[in-house]
Amino acid sequence: MRRTQVGIIGCGPAGLVLARLLSLQGIECVIIERQTRDYVEARIRAGVLEQGTVELLRQAGVHQRMDAEGLPHDGVNLAFAGRLVRIDMRALTARGVMVYGQTEVTRDLIAALLADGLDIKFSSPAVAVEDFDTNQPRIIYEEAGQRRELRCDFVAGCDGSHGVALQSVPPDRVRAYERIFPFGWLGILSDVPPVNDELIYANHPRGFALCSMRSPTRSRYYIQCDLDDRVERWTDEMFWDELRRRLPEEAAERLVTGPRLEMSIAPLRSFTTEPLRHGRLFLVGDAGHIVPPTGAKGLNLAVSDAYYLATALTAHYRENREDLLERYSETALRRVWAATRFSWWLTGLMHRFGDDPLENRLQVAELDYLASSQAAQTAMAENYVGLPFDETFT
Repeated sequence: MRRTQVGIIGCGPAGLVLARLLSLQGIECVIIERQTRDYVEARIRAGVLEQGTVELLRQAGVHQRMDAEGLPHDGVNLAFAGRLVRIDMRALTARGVMVYGQTEVTRDLIAALLADGLDIKFSSPAVAVEDFDTNQPRIIYEEAGQRRELRCDFVAGCDGSHGVALQSVPPDRVRAYERIFPFGWLGILSDVPPVNDELIYANHPRGFALCSMRSPTRSRYYIQCDLDDRVERWTDEMFWDELRRRLPEEAAERLVTGPRLEMSIAPLRSFTTEPLRHGRLFLVGDAGHIVPPTGAKGLNLAVSDAYYLATALTAHYRENREDLLERYSETALRRVWAATRFSWWLTGLMHRFGDDPLENRLQVAELDYLASSQAAQTAMAENYVGLPFDETFT
């Protein structure tokens, strides 16, 4: 049996950022991860970092590669009715975003933590969290086929909505809000230059499309698809042809195509649990909430959760304070619901939910208004670059 101050389940961005922030404060922690390091570092995920996330990664000292290779974006583009409208986020909010893949963020954090000697137990699936209503919670996990036990002061569940942390909480103590969207995103990763130097979100009668990128030579594109669709039925040529149809002519003519590096279908889901604290077990990131990828809020919410919990735990160990731990769930959820609202709005604005002509005309009317109103553009830009962290949480 081993003991640590903070036991962290999950080696995604939430767990890694939390571990890094705690480690910098001299707070001991151990990460339990069911997958191998190679698997974790190869997962394909989103890559738009809010201003607050960028600043926090710099404060955490894991910014060198991000600053060298990341792509700062000052605007974002909306395509509809054959038009391409740019929202100038920098002019409207004095802030922007950074395009830098979650895969790269994960690699940077793992490298920094291992260099510091932090214990990350890869290939060690957590089985349960026990005694989290006491002062000695325990993580039960498996390592090399043997049952192990990690005793902690606190447990951070960073292992997703289907993970052990949330499953260990009795159902009558959790209130869940969930909506499954009636479509998915078919995505392709390809070593081709991006069609545009900033992201394009497209509303089209055939369905939504997104033009994104990972670098000046690697692009990530998505098209809306049916939930029962299958990757196997799509050739590369079919994907590129469908993407062209959904883009304005000027963008479609610039599109460079190539063979896939990866193709997958992601379902869209909105899921939030309340509260995020259960005794000495705290839910962080996807373990407590999931938002549709429209607007790229998932990673950024994981980072803000980790910031709030690290701040609260630091106050506990350094100043013997309990007030921030008591406020963690309420504070984190305010930001979660704000991001959920924005993601819900943008998803509803850009996707086809059916063949209702009234709904489609209303979408175009709202996009027309957004294109002509500085106030509407400012509201969108403020949410897209990321709402600020709660400055009273200190």
